[in-house]
Amino acid sequence: MTEPSGRRERKKAATRQKIADAALRLFMERGYDAVGIRDVAAEADVAVTTLFSHFASKEALVFEQDEDFEHRLTRAVTDREPHDPLMPALRREILALVQHCTAPGSAPMWRMIEGSPALREYEDSMRLRHAESLAAAIAADPGLARTTTACRAIARFVIDAYAVAREAAEPEAAVDEIFLMIEAAWKVT
Repeated sequence: MTEPSGRRERKKAATRQKIADAALRLFMERGYDAVGIRDVAAEADVAVTTLFSHFASKEALVFEQDEDFEHRLTRAVTDREPHDPLMPALRREILALVQHCTAPGSAPMWRMIEGSPALREYEDSMRLRHAESLAAAIAADPGLARTTTACRAIARFVIDAYAVAREAAEPEAAVDEIFLMIEAAWKVT
């Protein structure tokens, strides 16, 4: 996550993190469905309105790094040097995200997500939103010159690469294998 610069921004980020940590702790202890928003607010020692000023929904508490992940994906496109090819930049970012999400100790959280229809649905909508943001970043790059359809398709492939690799027995090898296919598709568009 990027470091906030001013004192006020740091305090807001600290409050947001305190809420997210309290939520995750309660979800892991009691189960996602057994914990309410009021429980999380009480555990974090904040008002319910404060919780909702940081998180739009209960599901958003689980995916608290959602916005950061989305920004990282678009920055992989926009922040690369003009002569740098797109696919290696996206591959590096997806690999970093996969490594983050498959780090030791992350399995209980993914089991919780898989066990909750609401969380699975939220994750699906989140991935679609990430794909649209990524497609827009790709389409906006004048050096890439692809159709909107090609940009949207490649963005979906990239986002799906993250999901497929995260669930693979060997996540890093899966990223390599999947990106060979994505690169081949990119070359023919």
